[in-house]
Amino acid sequence: MLNNALQGVRVLLVDDHAVVRLGFRLLLEGRGAEVVGEADCGESAVYLYAETSPDVVVMDVSMPGIGGLAALERLMVWEAKGKVLMLSAHHDEIVPVRALKLGARGYLCKRASPDEFLRAVGEVVRGHRYLDAELAQVVALAQLSGSTNPVEALTEKELVVFLKLAEGSSVNDVAAAFCLSPSTVGTHLYHIKQKLNLQNAAELTLLAVRSGLIES
Repeated sequence: MLNNALQGVRVLLVDDHAVVRLGFRLLLEGRGAEVVGEADCGESAVYLYAETSPDVVVMDVSMPGIGGLAALERLMVWEAKGKVLMLSAHHDEIVPVRALKLGARGYLCKRASPDEFLRAVGEVVRGHRYLDAELAQVVALAQLSGSTNPVEALTEKELVVFLKLAEGSSVNDVAAAFCLSPSTVGTHLYHIKQKLNLQNAAELTLLAVRSGLIES
């Protein structure tokens, strides 16, 4: 890859770890890109997107507040043609499919090499889809085998609520993050438990871990 392969590309970085953002910034600037903003949560990402109008957004899935998926959904409402590359530390077939359906142009595991990260950004900037080979294999095998994860039955809103609760957030925390009433979140939780046949928060977290959506 040429050193200036991303020359002039304006990037918004969204990740709650400052060291991770620094690493991405150094890689991108080394290829000629310009980082026009950095955010550490989904809410800030939406605000900065409107303020900076970047060519591409590089955004983590797991973050405080509304998280990456909900932020992606809001960005797509703001700009339907926005180009977003989602990143995740987890290998699962559920979130990548949901992210692509919501409008993400690419999805990459954080364990990817620096060269693959830069290649993914370049593909997304050019309007192409990018799904790293390892994740693509997981998604394809799940579809070919006909195996279905029960989490797939959740709606988009239920999924983001499920992820937040599985990570340890309380109903009130989730309500505050999404500007919902605690009773509305409680209703989502009721439907989640019904669909997934879960009894309590411990079972909810265990299912998320077994599904590869969060770490134990």
